Amino acid sequence: MAKTKRSTSGSGNIRKRSDGRWEGRYTAGIDPGTGKQIQRSIYGKTQKDVRERLRQITVDLDTGAYQEPCSMKLGEWLDIWHSEYLNNVKPHTRASYAQTIRNHIKPSLGSVRLDALTPVMMQKFINDLTKPKDDGSLLSAKTIKNIHGVVHRALNQAVRIGYLRTNPADYCIIPKVVQKQIHPLEETQIQTFLKAIQGREEEFLFITALFTGMRQSELLGLQWQDIDFHTNSIFISRQLQKSKENGKGYIFVTPKNGKSRQIQPADLVFDTLRKQHHKQNQQRMIAGSLWNNSNNLVFTNAFGGNLTHVTVSKHFKQVACAIDRPDLRFHDLRHTYAVLSLQAGDDVKTLQENLGHHTAAFTLSVYGHVTDKMRHDSAQRMNSYIEQIVG
Repeated sequence: MAKTKRSTSGSGNIRKRSDGRWEGRYTAGIDPGTGKQIQRSIYGKTQKDVRERLRQITVDLDTGAYQEPCSMKLGEWLDIWHSEYLNNVKPHTRASYAQTIRNHIKPSLGSVRLDALTPVMMQKFINDLTKPKDDGSLLSAKTIKNIHGVVHRALNQAVRIGYLRTNPADYCIIPKVVQKQIHPLEETQIQTFLKAIQGREEEFLFITALFTGMRQSELLGLQWQDIDFHTNSIFISRQLQKSKENGKGYIFVTPKNGKSRQIQPADLVFDTLRKQHHKQNQQRMIAGSLWNNSNNLVFTNAFGGNLTHVTVSKHFKQVACAIDRPDLRFHDLRHTYAVLSLQAGDDVKTLQENLGHHTAAFTLSVYGHVTDKMRHDSAQRMNSYIEQIVG
C-alpha cells in the first residue's frame, strides 16, 4: 500500500506510489461550475523534489503567480496560433509562417508539451539550426533569426492568454546577422546598363526601378491611377506578390511596412512612364479582344496580364550577364538609386521616406558606408579650401 504523509510545508499531501515515484497533491482552486476543489498532482523521483515543488506552488498560489499546467503540445498550439491569431498579417507572411512551422519548428519541438518547454531546450533548438544539414547545406543567420521570431511570437501569445507564465524563447542567443555588402552599379556601369536595356521588353520597367528605388513587387503592382503626371508624383500603396498558397496566383497586398508613401522622382521617370503608356496602347490595339488589363497595371505583358517575378528576374539576369555583372540582382537597382540619392545631396530621412523603410536608423545601417565616404570627401574638400586660403 502506498505511503501517504503530510508535506512538512503544509502545501499538500505527498505519497510514494507503487511505481516508486513520489506524488504530491495540492488544491489549485475552486471549480466555478461545481464549487468543488480542483486537485492537481505533481511527480518526482524523490520526496525532497516533490516537497520543494509543492512549496513553490504554494508561494505562487498565495502571490497570484500560479500557472495552471497546460498539457497541450507545442505543435497543437502552433496550429491554433496560425489559424486564429494571424488574421492581421499579410497572406504572404502567413504562408511563410506556416512553412517555417512545418519545416523547422514542428519536427524538433512539435511533440513537446507547452509547460515542459524550457529556455535551455529552446537554446538547443536554435543551436541545432546552426549545424549543417544532411546534404551539407547551412541555414543563414537571417533564416535562423526568422525561425526564432516565429516561435517566439507564438509563445508570446500563449503567455498572454495564460497557457504559459513566461516565454522560454525570451532568453535565446541567436546568431548575429551580418549586414550583407551591397553591390550597386557604378556610374560607368549605369551608362552601360541603360544601353544594354534599350529596346528590351522590360526597358521602361528597369529604368523606373533604377530611378525610383521601388521594390519589384511595388512596380508590378503599380496602377495608372497611382501616377499623377501634373504634379510628377507616384503613390505607392500596394504590392503584387505571388501567393504561397496553392491556386491563388498573384495577389495585392499592402507595402512592406504597411504604410503607403508618395515619391516625386526625376523628370526622366515620367518621360519613361509616358513612353510606357504609349507602348501599352499599341499592345492593346494589337491584342484586340485578347487584351485584359482589368487591374489597370502600368507594367504588363503583351496581353495586359501582370508580369511575374520569375520572368522579370530572368530577363534582368540576362542583362546583368551582358554587362559583365552576373552577380547583379534586381534589388541592386534599388541600392543604386539609394547611393545616387545620397551622392546627389539627399539626407537620410528623405531617402528613408522615398524607399519606404520603417526607420531612418535602418536606412543608415544599410547605406552608412556611403555617408561615411561623403563625409570623408567633404573633409578633403575643406582641407583643400583651407590650404588655398592659408597658403
